[in-house]
Amino acid sequence: MQSSGPACSWHRTVSSLALLICFCIPVAPPSALASPPAAISVQGPGVEPQLGFACCDQGIAQMKALFADPSTVAALLKLHAQVAVAIADFSPERGQVVRMLNQQQIPVIAGLTLQTKDGPHFDADDANEAPAQFAAFEKWTQQNGLRWIAVGLDIEPNYGELGALRSHPGRLITTLLRNSLDSKRMERAQEVYSALIQQIQAHGYLVETYTLPYGPVERDLHTTLLDRLLGTVDVQGNENDLMIYTSYARPVGSAIILDLGPDAQGIVVGVTDGPPPAGSGFGPLDWDEFSSDLLVASHFAHHIGVYNLEGCVSQGFLPRLETMNWGAAVVIPAASVSRADRHVMAFGMVLWIASHLPYVAAAALLLMILLVWRWRVRRRRFKPAV
Repeated sequence: MQSSGPACSWHRTVSSLALLICFCIPVAPPSALASPPAAISVQGPGVEPQLGFACCDQGIAQMKALFADPSTVAALLKLHAQVAVAIADFSPERGQVVRMLNQQQIPVIAGLTLQTKDGPHFDADDANEAPAQFAAFEKWTQQNGLRWIAVGLDIEPNYGELGALRSHPGRLITTLLRNSLDSKRMERAQEVYSALIQQIQAHGYLVETYTLPYGPVERDLHTTLLDRLLGTVDVQGNENDLMIYTSYARPVGSAIILDLGPDAQGIVVGVTDGPPPAGSGFGPLDWDEFSSDLLVASHFAHHIGVYNLEGCVSQGFLPRLETMNWGAAVVIPAASVSRADRHVMAFGMVLWIASHLPYVAAAALLLMILLVWRWRVRRRRFKPAV
């Protein structure tokens, strides 16, 4: 659930792509639909969900400052919230902050990261390094006497590599094409990460995994095309959380949660922190957007993750969460519902065609041959006698 480091801008690009890649596809406007959908009212569950706040991926100084404020710790306790701490290093200082959270009885999830130049996210090409990272994490945990309620395994694209290739379109295309054809690479990664999850569970931890928004569409279509292209691996632990960051999808907002959320075990909403890139429209969620996402997400899932705690603290969201009415209704405008429905459907169609491109091409070729053959037969039949 992390989004940090020098590749952050490319992470925003890919995350936006994961939600709205289909928005680049021309589709019929709402007026062309036979029966455009009406506005939808989504009722909150009436009970507070289990909230979990991701944090601490910006360095140890920021982590220490975040939890040095007693009001932040007090608010987390009142919310009975979990904290997902990015394990960006195995330093005594990080261990000290986690130990303080343990002492305060705040449930802590360990966000396992890849502590190399390719970090922080694991991807298909890092599978062989992941077991060593867990072994080092377990040693550090024992040395510092730390307690975790779960370990989070975040497998996302290599944003650093994609960002470096962005200025070389030719290399980017050939890299993506090579990845899309390498099914063995994905099979190896799937085996290693599945074994790692079993190893983590054998050490007594629950395992959380996280899925980018295209994951449910891929599963429905029984394809792994985008996983192969971007290096994500579809593995699941005890709980799988779907990351739906509507700060990257403001044209549809909470309507995208309405489309993708029904089958999710848990949902992660965001982003609440960080300066918006100039002219991008990807700024952090305000309270109205954030609370709307929470209510819609909690309609489908009891466990709701938030990226991130730092943004919630800086925007003053924690006190407002303490008094939030979880039974309130959210009205999603008809235009947003229509836009989400159309573009998710268009994305699914494009993904299906791309996944079956050889078969589509073969069918098109056969159809062309058939049409040419019929044209030639008709031409001979009606050719005037000399």
